[in-house]
Amino acid sequence: MNKKELLDRRARDGEERILLARVLDKLELARNRGVPAHTVFLSPGQQASVTDLLNAWGRPRHLFWGGYPDSERSVCFFLADWQEEDGVLSDPEGPLTALEARFPAEASLTHRDILGSLMGLGITRELLGDILLPRPGLCQVVVLREAASILLSQWEGAGRYKVSLSEIPLDRLAPRPPQLKTIRDTVATPRLDAVAAAGFSLSRGKAAALISAGKVSLNHRECLKADRPVAEGDVLTCRGLGKCVVKEIPGQSRKGRTMLVIERYL
Repeated sequence: MNKKELLDRRARDGEERILLARVLDKLELARNRGVPAHTVFLSPGQQASVTDLLNAWGRPRHLFWGGYPDSERSVCFFLADWQEEDGVLSDPEGPLTALEARFPAEASLTHRDILGSLMGLGITRELLGDILLPRPGLCQVVVLREAASILLSQWEGAGRYKVSLSEIPLDRLAPRPPQLKTIRDTVATPRLDAVAAAGFSLSRGKAAALISAGKVSLNHRECLKADRPVAEGDVLTCRGLGKCVVKEIPGQSRKGRTMLVIERYL
């Protein structure tokens, strides 16, 4: 299968085709020239698409890294023959860095406030990784190194609050542990509409309507099939409602229903 055939099979639309073509260009750079290469920041959905592409292309050496373990937005690194994963993750001069922004302690800024102020500078989302809010008045942003100098010179504040900026090493990032709610429920069958209803506290009819409207993703891919089977480890996201993960499917209840243990992110 050549590059064009692979893109024809894997790309769902023109935008995704452009993304995947750029990923293959980076891969070829690392393979043919022995030069380390990387993508821009990718959303979880884009990471899933890239993973499918690379699996179909023979699973070349690569890793996803967003500056800290379990980051949401990550860059895909293609390793040269002489590179090891540990070296990529620990390189202090690597392509990822972080900025720490200090605001007045009373500033009640949200993720949206910070992102809006950054986008207002003309910075595109693909240059920005996760935005962390460890405590009131403190924000940490993972960025591609090429964007750091622009932010350091131009980012003056968010909302009505002025900002004090500094560059920090990635090992000083302080992501907060996610707030989780454990849900134990049973369903007649572990299909997407039933599991989504349990995980997001909806009626099954409402869950089915959200699925048909394209608002529900299974493992970060939009899924329009309400009867799609769901398995342990699957991630469900619903626009406006957040994310939940199927942690366990312990078995059948005495009444023959499928038991679920779900963790919902609050």
